[in-house]
Amino acid sequence: MSAESATAIQRSQAKNVDLLDFVDWTGVECLNQGTSHSLANALKQGYREDDGLHLESDADEQLLIYIPFTQVVKLHSIAIKGPEEEGPKTLKLFSNKEHMGFSNVNDFPPSDTIVFSSDNLEGKPIVLKYVKFQNVRSLTIFIEDNQSGSEITKIQKLVLYGSTVETTDMKGLKKIEDH
Repeated sequence: MSAESATAIQRSQAKNVDLLDFVDWTGVECLNQGTSHSLANALKQGYREDDGLHLESDADEQLLIYIPFTQVVKLHSIAIKGPEEEGPKTLKLFSNKEHMGFSNVNDFPPSDTIVFSSDNLEGKPIVLKYVKFQNVRSLTIFIEDNQSGSEITKIQKLVLYGSTVETTDMKGLKKIEDH
């Protein structure tokens, strides 16, 4: 790899930030979450750093998380921290798919699928298929199973890394007068 290519990669990675500030909290949903162990515990700043708090599934091991953004983003990577036994195993990520439920989640091909080993559950970012996540308005995460096959899945920390998409501010454009 040339020095220029390496520098370009470093520059693009340097722009990737925690996308928490761009989450539209009014639309965030998590299906099958426990009432006292909600998604906010794993996603929100401050909560996700507290080892005593976590997201926990309720009726079975599956979770369906919907995260809309306040503006279009490029999603680069995802980091998940979870316990060795109950941490998530198979994640299916869907870009810009709204109104998904457990009944129709398998009707759509995922934008990316990640199979976590227990080593991946330490909170280190996993790079996604970047070309599939260029203009993301929302992300749906389907957690299909966990490491041990038990009935409960736990996530202590969920972080999405990426960058905002530079868009044109249409209000800032001036009409050109005919002369």
